[in-house]
Amino acid sequence: MQTLKNNLWYLCFLSVLFIGFAESSKKAEVQNAKWNMGVALYSFNRFSFADALDKAESAGVNYVEGFSFHNLGKDFDGKTMASTTKEDIRKMKEMLSKKNLKMQSMYVSGAKNEADWKYYFELAKEMNMQHLVCEPEKESWDMLDSLAGLYKIKIAIHEHAKGKSLYWHPDSVIAAMKDHPNFGVCADLGHWERSGLNPAECLKKLEGNILGVHLKDIHQSDNPEANDVIIGKGVIKFPAIIDELKRQRFKGVIHVECEHKMENNLADVIAGKKYFEGLYNNKVN
Repeated sequence: MQTLKNNLWYLCFLSVLFIGFAESSKKAEVQNAKWNMGVALYSFNRFSFADALDKAESAGVNYVEGFSFHNLGKDFDGKTMASTTKEDIRKMKEMLSKKNLKMQSMYVSGAKNEADWKYYFELAKEMNMQHLVCEPEKESWDMLDSLAGLYKIKIAIHEHAKGKSLYWHPDSVIAAMKDHPNFGVCADLGHWERSGLNPAECLKKLEGNILGVHLKDIHQSDNPEANDVIIGKGVIKFPAIIDELKRQRFKGVIHVECEHKMENNLADVIAGKKYFEGLYNNKVN
């Protein structure tokens, strides 16, 4: 009987020890959750592809997000990403490589039919992208999901503010993702705040589907016309956002997107990046 009691005590001790270890490991994993910092090249939309990459390199990021209507400049005869050739793509890849930058995603606007979308998927495949960011028409959902599955490149649904986008509310994004396994989310924190939503709660609602994040700040909540400001100087509550991203163990790319002082905003991009990284590194869960 005494031996049985000792064995039971030992088993209980091991169980408590294991639970404690598991909880510590889980906490450590959340604490050590890492994501990658990038910049949306739309921040530098007044500049050529080469100049935009120079600015991204100066910002100290590893990733950039392209956009389809970017005038690539004289190196590309004034073309946009909507009209590139194989040679243009080779040149873009070479320029990215020289800067040690990766372009895993691109915002697509203006695609009207399957042929347009095939062009962008082919471009994304050549550029080794992981997803295309867009706000697709409902009629194109099935076609896009099929193409995304074929090319193995996800669709990341983006949201502009209420009154400007079908996808301003997470419920609309969830509806689009239903029965479309190749759809995910590009979480735009600023537009959620413009729509009067809580960005941290939106992230929570879309857990498991977030492919990337657009990092920005604005001067006023619940105002679709709110002005863009330096990250950390506006109304968005970033500590709650960091807590939620850590809880989800998010490991995607967070792209700084600066939409003010477009002719000279590199310093603000850098300031916003440093603020967010500093907050992340000092945040205690």
